[in-house]
Amino acid sequence: MHFDAFASGNYPVLAKAGVKIDYNVAAIAPPSGNPLTLLSHFNSSVAILKLFPGIGKQSVETVLGIKGIQAVIIETFGSGNAPSASWFVNCLKAAIDSGLLILNVSQCPGGMVEQGRYETSKALAEIGVISGNDITLEAAVTKLMILLGEFGVDYTRANIGINLAGEMANR
Repeated sequence: MHFDAFASGNYPVLAKAGVKIDYNVAAIAPPSGNPLTLLSHFNSSVAILKLFPGIGKQSVETVLGIKGIQAVIIETFGSGNAPSASWFVNCLKAAIDSGLLILNVSQCPGGMVEQGRYETSKALAEIGVISGNDITLEAAVTKLMILLGEFGVDYTRANIGINLAGEMANR
């Protein structure tokens, strides 16, 4: 019922819908000129770990230990902050060392992950957690599923933090 269902806190409004639709042409990316390619192989071996104050070790280990999982998106606080307790960092590091891809996205509707900006996110960068910059959770899930399904985990690890189709700011 509302016209703001697809609002993005990190990008200008593309159009305003009312009696008529007013397009913000300057904010709409022009066609790249590349032919459209259908990517239809999805890998749903992706999980989400939403952090909250007081999250326990068992909760974290349960999500990171899901059988067959290849990637976990951690929803962190603000600009990418997470608990700095050694058990938390050690759980993530062990998962990464075993081959799990971990992507850091913010729970905030606007803003972006800047790992290392504050002390509580430095350890994440040091152990190999990948910054999701300003990607939304929904875009991160979709991007991981497509990249894992089409190209495998090594390609995904190398490209998940890169803007491929306008899903995140160029950093």
